[in-house]
Amino acid sequence: MDNASVVADKLLQVRAVKLSPDAPFTWASGWKSPIYCDNRKVLAHPHERDFLKSELANVIFEQFSEAEVLAGVATAGIPWGAMAADQLKLPFCYVRPKPKEHGLGNQIEGDLQPGQSVVVVEDLISTGKSSLQVVDVLRQAGVNVVGMVALFTYGFPAADSAFESANLKLIPLSNYPTLIERAISRGLVTPEQQKVLLDWRENPATWGK
Repeated sequence: MDNASVVADKLLQVRAVKLSPDAPFTWASGWKSPIYCDNRKVLAHPHERDFLKSELANVIFEQFSEAEVLAGVATAGIPWGAMAADQLKLPFCYVRPKPKEHGLGNQIEGDLQPGQSVVVVEDLISTGKSSLQVVDVLRQAGVNVVGMVALFTYGFPAADSAFESANLKLIPLSNYPTLIERAISRGLVTPEQQKVLLDWRENPATWGK
């Protein structure tokens, strides 16, 4: 079994991913979705947490050997980035959605220096919009963002285009098609539900309307 399949199994085991093609969820964006992913649940499971932390560190070490700093996306990317940075013995910082309204007004928290090579750590990629906003903030701070790693991506075509436009390499540990394959293998969805789940990913903004 490849690594993406093992990661998908871990997410399913701890119920970080819920599949409900017959009773869709509603996202904050208003989109209807047959899947809800909450990777924060993994943090409560030490063995799965340790596995994913090591996988993130391995990917960063192998794919972004030039990385000097890891930057977590607030809030869900912070624990994963901090754990991977600890394993790799690299500095860590994190980026807020917007600057603080008090104190120093920081948006980037940590000791980040212009010119450093940074890898961004995220837990989940949907449209990629919020993740790439963090990349913009870091680039404006004068650092070299060499790539992004994430636990999971839905693999939306819009996200693929956004990362290509941003000229940024994204490496997720697992992805939506792999997760659906593993869910079928584990008997969590039927072949009929598989078609619904795969159709959703092609046009999530209008699905279910």
